[in-house]
Amino acid sequence: MEFLDPKLDEYAGTHTSVESELLNKINRETHLEVLQPRMLSGHLQGRFLSMIAKLSRPTRILEVGTYTGYSALCMAEGLSENGKLITIDINEELAPKIQGYFDESPWKKQIDLKIGDATQIIPGLNEKFDLVFIDADKENYAVYFDLVIDKMNPGGLIMADNVLWSGKVIQEVKLYDTSTKALIAYNEKINADIRVENILLPIRDGIMMARVK
Repeated sequence: MEFLDPKLDEYAGTHTSVESELLNKINRETHLEVLQPRMLSGHLQGRFLSMIAKLSRPTRILEVGTYTGYSALCMAEGLSENGKLITIDINEELAPKIQGYFDESPWKKQIDLKIGDATQIIPGLNEKFDLVFIDADKENYAVYFDLVIDKMNPGGLIMADNVLWSGKVIQEVKLYDTSTKALIAYNEKINADIRVENILLPIRDGIMMARVK
């Protein structure tokens, strides 16, 4: 996941606004107590998500893949006054920890944590979204996109994380694993979809940002 020289990455982080005390706590506890802490968005990407949300001031945000709640809270910083953030995760074991973090935040009444299969939950959401962040099982990225595209307001953003997959998307074809193949297919799919305009940003592990026309 490290594409920049570590010193440059550290320099970028040093010259980025600091995370809140709660986010710092989540960052610290995730690394101490939860498996695969590299799945956490982290400081630099978290501030990017916060900035995007603050610039777009979404009324409805959907997140697919909550993990420990860090990215959700970053995006919640930009919610409009009457806004709502729905975040979906399949791991029920982490639910009490995640909900505890949300309850500590200023947005506890605006965040709705749903535990279950996102492919089953999304079709039942009677909402129009301004911002969607996909950061779950890579094999279903295209499925999630297809499920949300018709639920987007014009000008809404659909962002997908890990689309560079530690650089695996440009390695030899014979080395592709299932997740790599799925992410390559997703990147090609978004690039060819005339309903959106897109940019692939090499932030951390890559973020595909698609704006709905």
